[in-house]
Amino acid sequence: MIAKIATISLLFIVLTLAFSNTLFKNHLLKPFTDSNLSNQLTSDLAILPAQTANQDKKNTMQRILDDSAKLEKLAGDFQFIEGPIWHPDGFLLFSDIPANIIYKFGSNQQVEVFRRPSGKANGNTLDQENRLLTGEHENRRVSRTEKDGQVITLADRYEDKRLNSPNDLVVKSDGSIYFTDPSYGVSKDQEELGFYGVYRLAPDGKLTLLVKDLVLPNGIAFSPDEQKLYVNNSEAGYIAVFDVKPDGTVTNQQLFAELKDASQGGVPDGLKVDVEGNVYSTGPGGVWIFSPDGKLLGKISVPETATNLAWGESDRKTLYITGSTSLYRIRLKIAGVQPGK
Repeated sequence: MIAKIATISLLFIVLTLAFSNTLFKNHLLKPFTDSNLSNQLTSDLAILPAQTANQDKKNTMQRILDDSAKLEKLAGDFQFIEGPIWHPDGFLLFSDIPANIIYKFGSNQQVEVFRRPSGKANGNTLDQENRLLTGEHENRRVSRTEKDGQVITLADRYEDKRLNSPNDLVVKSDGSIYFTDPSYGVSKDQEELGFYGVYRLAPDGKLTLLVKDLVLPNGIAFSPDEQKLYVNNSEAGYIAVFDVKPDGTVTNQQLFAELKDASQGGVPDGLKVDVEGNVYSTGPGGVWIFSPDGKLLGKISVPETATNLAWGESDRKTLYITGSTSLYRIRLKIAGVQPGK
């Protein structure tokens, strides 16, 4: 438990889940239609009221989550999913890394194959033209999917050496792409750089190394005013925060929050921020929610290791969560920041 945090009773969502097995089809851009497939939403979920000793109503879980909110399982039996991103055309994209597939979850509540192979895609986001940006493990690159479906390389080398394994990424309102490059997708003998960096890819294509001293940088997000950059340092178990300088580089690295709980599985992985500046990170036991000043407000418990998260629907108040093998969502009261806007 994080030291020096005021007494806060954490929100726990008690789950009673019964789900059918999901069988995957092998046809590109075809919906799952197998008669044994069941992607029905779970409705038999019990919720405990959120409680807190904090009298500042701006810093309570009640401002974020209704007591009646339910965590819904949308689909399961994936290998290991990551990188959810909501497209404004009304669907969610997410990666199954070992399966080498990017999936699409649409308004028909069905899962379809969006791309196979995906380069063992991990993180996904959208640029200012709503083109898909992806960190690809296998291809060791940041890619962009053009409007015609062509996939092009935006960055795959730094100083003539191959990147390790681009992981997660976020777009700033000036069009620059910030991404993390740990080693999760490569073996030690494949590494060429000798460090695990955080980078800025400018609109003109210039790649700048911002940080190289984090153990394994992972999830990444901006504060709503883009004055702060948050980066998950997964193996070290904490969120680092940086001041963003006018030229887009970062300075003044500080500890924002620790996410450690030996009784639960999971590490700081995916990272997102809502419009009021609250920070949401997957971690041990589910999704940890912090105030802008780093106080733990509560957790959304997830019944398996939570890997990443994304805001969805037209009002960006639905939080989609990728577990290791299942896709979930929960309705919140505060909208999420829309990347790159």
